[in-house]
Amino acid sequence: MPALLLSGLILIQCGKDPSSGKHATAEHTTSDSAAGAGDRPAPPKIKINYSEFIFPENKKDSAMSAFREKYSESQRYTILALNRLDEKNAWRADTLMIPDRFEKDFLVYSPFPAEMPVLKEVKKFVIFSYPIQAYAVYQKGSLIKWGPTSMGKKSAQTKRGLMFTNWKQKLAISTVNRHWKLPYNFNIQNTLGIGWHQYDLPAHPASHSCLRLLMDDAKWMYDFGDQWILDKNGKTLIAKGTPVIVFGDYNWGGRKPWKQLSQNSEATQYTADQLNKEIQPYLQKILDEQKNRENVLAQQQNPSAAEPVQNEAQ
Repeated sequence: MPALLLSGLILIQCGKDPSSGKHATAEHTTSDSAAGAGDRPAPPKIKINYSEFIFPENKKDSAMSAFREKYSESQRYTILALNRLDEKNAWRADTLMIPDRFEKDFLVYSPFPAEMPVLKEVKKFVIFSYPIQAYAVYQKGSLIKWGPTSMGKKSAQTKRGLMFTNWKQKLAISTVNRHWKLPYNFNIQNTLGIGWHQYDLPAHPASHSCLRLLMDDAKWMYDFGDQWILDKNGKTLIAKGTPVIVFGDYNWGGRKPWKQLSQNSEATQYTADQLNKEIQPYLQKILDEQKNRENVLAQQQNPSAAEPVQNEAQ
């Protein structure tokens, strides 16, 4: 495996180390623990219908007041997430899609299939959809989390394809604008500086290539993903982290899929067959890297364990 000169390759497209002024360095760990949902079963499939809450341009303030009075804080959180917005950017809405029922388990609203048999041997897996600006997390083929995102804008689109989580930092500072703070940054493409982190969700792709998340989601994802494993000198990559696939094309200038939910409650839905087409080309690579990681961890615990396989470093 070729050596990785980390001092020259660690990049943050969106941020620097706020304490040192230097590019952030990896926090090395060999733990493969999962956070959050664990092995809980998926909720039963419930039919959700949607109606429209309209914000007239000349009465937007009063309409927003009515919206906040009508729905509780937790209900507003659900509504805004379904419309790819956070509370800070709620003012951007002209029309919101409102579900006809409010469930505590956000998985009920998932546009991703609850089970993906193709992933049954994959311990951890994350997938981001450009068309619907949403992500999903699977453990051994079962959906355990999903949420909204804002991916790279048209002039700085997020790289598509298979990547792996690398290193993480609880607070990064953007290299584009030093005033932009990026909480819970987790890098997934070291040479391009792409990662997921908390930042504004304005209901469209708006980032400089990174994958924006709601704060609660960013915290959860920060704990969920596995960092890469480096050799004892910290200069050679010997095992990759959690596999991440980014796929699809956004309908730039067109109607957003989630804006169609009042006419078609399945407008944002993916079937298992549709996701299979995105995952299958990378499945063997994912399984090979997972096996290599298991061997590396086993060897660290027992030096007589099997040697890790030789893979190209990301």
